[in-house]
Amino acid sequence: MRSCPIEKVRNIGLMAHIDAGKTTTTERILYFTGITYKMGEVDEGTAVMDWMVQEQERGITITAAATTCFWQDHRINIIDTPGHVDFTAEVERSLRVLDGAIIILCAVGGVESQSETVWRQADKYRVPRIIYVNKMDRLGAEPRRVVEEVKTRLGARPLVLQLPLGAESNFQGVVDLVGRKEIVWKDDLTGTNFEVRPVSSEYKEEVEQKRREMLEMLSEVDDELMKKYLDDEDIQPEEIKRAVRKGTIDLKFYPVLFGASFRNKGIQPLLDAIVDYLPSPVDIPPVKGYHPRTNQEEVRKASDNESFCALVFKIMNDAFLGNLAYFRVYSGKLKVGSYVYNATKDQEERVTRLLEMHANKRREIDEVYAGDIAAFGGMKGLSTGDTLCLKSRPILLEPPTFPEPVVSTTIEPKTKADHQRLVSILEKFMTEDPTFRLVHDPMTGQTLVQGMGELHLEIIVDRLSREYGLQVRLGRPQVAYKETITREAQGEGTFIRQLAGKGQYGHCVIKLEPLPRGKGFEFVNLLKSHAIPEEFVTEIERGIREAMEAGLVAGYPVTDLRASLLEANYHEDDSIAIAYKIAASMAFKQAGEKAGPVILEPIMKLEIVTPDEYVGGLVGDINARRGRIEAIEIKGSSRVLRAFVPLAEMFGYATVLRTITQGRGSFSLEFSAYEPTPPDVQEEIKARVEGRIPFSEARR
Repeated sequence: MRSCPIEKVRNIGLMAHIDAGKTTTTERILYFTGITYKMGEVDEGTAVMDWMVQEQERGITITAAATTCFWQDHRINIIDTPGHVDFTAEVERSLRVLDGAIIILCAVGGVESQSETVWRQADKYRVPRIIYVNKMDRLGAEPRRVVEEVKTRLGARPLVLQLPLGAESNFQGVVDLVGRKEIVWKDDLTGTNFEVRPVSSEYKEEVEQKRREMLEMLSEVDDELMKKYLDDEDIQPEEIKRAVRKGTIDLKFYPVLFGASFRNKGIQPLLDAIVDYLPSPVDIPPVKGYHPRTNQEEVRKASDNESFCALVFKIMNDAFLGNLAYFRVYSGKLKVGSYVYNATKDQEERVTRLLEMHANKRREIDEVYAGDIAAFGGMKGLSTGDTLCLKSRPILLEPPTFPEPVVSTTIEPKTKADHQRLVSILEKFMTEDPTFRLVHDPMTGQTLVQGMGELHLEIIVDRLSREYGLQVRLGRPQVAYKETITREAQGEGTFIRQLAGKGQYGHCVIKLEPLPRGKGFEFVNLLKSHAIPEEFVTEIERGIREAMEAGLVAGYPVTDLRASLLEANYHEDDSIAIAYKIAASMAFKQAGEKAGPVILEPIMKLEIVTPDEYVGGLVGDINARRGRIEAIEIKGSSRVLRAFVPLAEMFGYATVLRTITQGRGSFSLEFSAYEPTPPDVQEEIKARVEGRIPFSEARR
């Protein structure tokens, strides 16, 4: 039996910039909903959701943790996500399966760089959001400025539903504009003792003005409410809530609430808002996919009576159960002991264990229903992005997409005997984390690891030591360069050889064209029908792809181009598949050399918060790192510098920033795009790869 009707299920995530208070807010939610009896603290390493040792030591969230709680007869499935940009994949895959989100903004920091990133990710999956302005008790809290930044930096329409009562050390509570009432928390540190009272006279005028602004915005989404508002009739709180819910689900606006989670103020109204304004699985459009064999569109409604359909969004290695596969049920229900079809891999497997997760703890359950978020235990064949369904009614859902790694480095165990064990463990990490890669360099024979940043790889090494007792050495971090072309060019490849008295023949002419940044690779067959057998066309494409991996300038993978097959000759007796593959590789290299090949480097979006007196030194340092300043803004008593800087120039920047600002500055880095390197830098990279310049003499 379901624990509650599907209409009363809420699947939400908490997202924000690092240190905005996501995990603290989640801890308070668990406490006030009765899941925990004691509030965990991030700073003390006792937070339930930060269960990894690395999270507890650093005071940051590294992996998305799921849990379930209940409020006002509603079931709330929560995913607490990381705020650090190195772990943005955790946010991406969580948003893919969530119905709603809480975007937490710091009342002092406002909209920060990672706030913008998670907002764009939520836009991509069209996830309805509530904005929770946290840390209202902090020195420098400016709620009005934060609401203004939501408009200017996020391009969103905030719907302010509360007015804060005081700020900084005087923050006492909020005025609820919907019900025209004050909610004031007493001195009780647990936050359970609060008073709901009529609006006091000093706030009445401002409350009425803000309430009129709120009703004007709500009138745009509710005709009945508009009529009452224009006729100056009294509008009941339930009517307002209905309109807020409709506009929130339709992404017309985003409700704004205020609080101070660390001081236990504002959590109960936030829980009420989750229940009142965020959608249930039946409030969002039915999930769409396609039939794996016919490619026809398939639709599944959020109902227990539909056929089963779910998406695996996270894999986690467990010491006792092997892989734990987190999944979201979109339709139907599934029992332990039944069979489930993996449409992505065309495999069927028996369900042996279903688990309800609470951070790293779990409870075994017998059945899951539409709208549930749960985990499989002990199923080996699952990967992130797999679609699970019934074999009789297959469907393939769109998997989450992940950014490419931008940093790579060599890794080797302290002893050669541990090499195979190291590779085996790193392959497990790859199944957990789609942004982590393990690569074997055929040129040097070294093992490389690739990730989203220095912290990302540092956590991998720490886990190897703590969880597996494996000591490793990391090389100096390297940038994950790519290559591309800048103009059109044609190339011809002919492979003719005699082997054991039999001829081998392959011939093709291809044209290369540059594509916009981020488009990857396209192959177009422009041959007349049946000019050569279809299997040879496939080999030509394979030959081009392999040649792209070998690079054109310095051995880095080539991307963002279209290869068109213009001509191909065929010999009845001597044409074989491998010959066309080699001919395609020859044609690609010939065309690539004429197509103006360039090296692409990752450009990072840099945001620095610093006292005013250090701005000049920082600007000079950014310019010296080939960076370009985009903006310098005033935020309270600090300055915010926004710039774009090549990743190659940013390794070890934390130490430099501490030196320039005497430890008073902070920064965040986020991948922006790949851009061509200047000619002098390209020549230096090429010389380093060819061994003409020792690595130690390279600029960074």
